[in-house]
Amino acid sequence: MIKRKQQQTSHPDRNSGFTIIESLVAIVVVSILLAAIAPVIVLSTATRVQARRIELASHAAKTFIDGVRTGSITTPVVVSTLSTPTTGSPRNITATPGDYLVNTTKMPAPTSATGLYCLRKDNVINVISNISTDCLDINNINFFVQAGRIVQSTGLNDGYRLAIRVYRGDVEFGNSSNPVLVSQGNTKNQASTVTGGLGNKQAPLVEMTTDVSTRFTSFQALCQRLGAAPGRTCQ
Repeated sequence: MIKRKQQQTSHPDRNSGFTIIESLVAIVVVSILLAAIAPVIVLSTATRVQARRIELASHAAKTFIDGVRTGSITTPVVVSTLSTPTTGSPRNITATPGDYLVNTTKMPAPTSATGLYCLRKDNVINVISNISTDCLDINNINFFVQAGRIVQSTGLNDGYRLAIRVYRGDVEFGNSSNPVLVSQGNTKNQASTVTGGLGNKQAPLVEMTTDVSTRFTSFQALCQRLGAAPGRTCQ
């Protein structure tokens, strides 16, 4: 005959489990940990977003340059004309550094969107003569591109230096208390990759120059624009 074993009934202790004080202490500890790591998470996320924004702005600048070179984008206006270099007044980075820089004298900071180029989210680039017609949906703009030509002569085949600034699509023009920024001399106002928030939308994401020439550009025209070696002249 099989005897059935009687199951023992367990009685929980009255003092088992977490007390209210222990629970409050746990909540405080978790809150402290979250408060400690939250700034790191915010900084990391903001930096990644800003880095991605600058990367896209660089791609926009390169796309703009390719469009200007191929003729699919309207050639920018002339913003500066360089003097002809001579033996007594040569053009080089030491003697005339201003000829190689894009400052507020050659290309001032934009005060409105008129005259700029807008890069829409569908990757179409338009020159803006009227913001209400050329870029109908302001929320559909990724970047604004400010561009200008720096020339040495008026010859069509002599080439030019192309200066570019790329701004965010939400930049505010005409804000006297927070104007649009540009770099000037040793003062670098380009947007920083490292940021703890949304970044400065008034600062340019990219500032760059490049040389645009054609297959008909002569060596003399190139030399007069870029400058000759010390003690040499453009022949």
